[in-house]
Amino acid sequence: QVQLVESGGGSVQAGGSLRLSCEASGNTYARANMGWFRQAPGKEREGVATIYTLPGSTYYADSVKGRFTISLDNAKRTLYLQMNSLKPDDTAMYYCAAGPPLTSYSDRLSPTVFIYWGQGTQVTVSS
Repeated sequence: QVQLVESGGGSVQAGGSLRLSCEASGNTYARANMGWFRQAPGKEREGVATIYTLPGSTYYADSVKGRFTISLDNAKRTLYLQMNSLKPDDTAMYYCAAGPPLTSYSDRLSPTVFIYWGQGTQVTVSS
């Protein structure tokens, strides 16, 4: 079992920055892969950035490449998402997710890869 607790959301103006944190606990193998997802009202949940410990690769949605950075501090068991140059379109509830390694992946940003989810933290970007 894995528990995930997000923090760091808030309201900022366009062009601003926020850093989201996700503290993880529980089985290390079960959270080998981790990621950030977001869901805006009336839209499907989408992958923002993911990190796979085997082989240690990161993946980003095209809409956030160059602006967001995902990182993992294993000592602190904390996943981060540094968000810079925020846009109103980034407004959403952001969720941290984790899951065990799989034998194959069709989409490394798919929510279906992950089975543990946090409660979410709201990010609001005003123009």
